[in-house]
Amino acid sequence: MKISTKGRYALRMLLDLAEHQELGYISLKEIAERQHISKKYLEQIVPMLNKGKLLRTNRGNKGGYMLAKSANIITVGDILRATEGNLAPVSCLEYPENTCDLADNCAALYIWKGLYQVICKYLDSITLQDILYHNTEYIGSDYCI
Repeated sequence: MKISTKGRYALRMLLDLAEHQELGYISLKEIAERQHISKKYLEQIVPMLNKGKLLRTNRGNKGGYMLAKSANIITVGDILRATEGNLAPVSCLEYPENTCDLADNCAALYIWKGLYQVICKYLDSITLQDILYHNTEYIGSDYCI
């Protein structure tokens, strides 16, 4: 499984919103400038995040975007599912019902199921707040004497 640019940029965008949430609604232009991401590219990502109920939008003079939920609730898994779709490592696990003709006799299926569970468990265990805390802790302990 390879995470696309959309997934990576969506994570950066939502991290930016989480980091600056005290400012209220934030324009895409500001996010794009801080994150060095094309505003046009972010405009393509926004509908996916809206559909995933991760963003709140406000139009007008003081318009922009903010997180639809608290940063300690939104997980990396939520963001990647909104942008990448299913996180299954193989196509036969993309839907709730495995319709593969070989599923009943597939010697490797348990491996793919296990990998899928590990991926989901890991990505669903990390929130935006966890990342912000980790980065603050990391940056805060980086000193020279």
